[in-house]
Amino acid sequence: MTRGDRVGPARARRAGAWAALLLAGAATLAGCSREERAAEGAPADAASVAAPREVAPEFTLKDLGGRDVTLASLRGKTVLIDFWATWCPPCEFQIPVLNEIYDAHREQGVEILGVSVDKDGPDVVGTYTAKHGVRYTILLGDEALARDFGAPGFPALVVVAPDGTIHSRHVGLVEKADLERILAELLAAKAG
Repeated sequence: MTRGDRVGPARARRAGAWAALLLAGAATLAGCSREERAAEGAPADAASVAAPREVAPEFTLKDLGGRDVTLASLRGKTVLIDFWATWCPPCEFQIPVLNEIYDAHREQGVEILGVSVDKDGPDVVGTYTAKHGVRYTILLGDEALARDFGAPGFPALVVVAPDGTIHSRHVGLVEKADLERILAELLAAKAG
């Protein structure tokens, strides 16, 4: 046996470990789903712009304090709806970005609604959001509502324009720069 024969299997094991790590990372960035996503149902890219713009489905959901929140009550504002779950590891990574966006733009009429699709109720969701320092409104929803908004997995972010139409959908993690670009466009259109 030569030195190359002994090193080859070790390198192969390391390469396999790296490949597994990269696949896990790709899955994390893509998002979570309790059901396997059908290849033909998944969008080709992480963001899909709705055209022509469709009206966002109306809803009334409870917040963590038990108060009703309606999408209709937010007409005139740009609304980012983040569909997420406590059992979805990538969803945790979206929270700091949404906190930053909320802090920077709430005075400009931007609202963020974190819609939990958990079935465990407000205690579990409230504990999770407190632990992770969520500063925007959290609502208790379900996967059916997420599907109504076109979310095939989680996290999924839907941007609703001030006129109540869906501006865009984003599956998986969304970068702060991308959200800033979208908000600049919508805020400029509202001002103009």
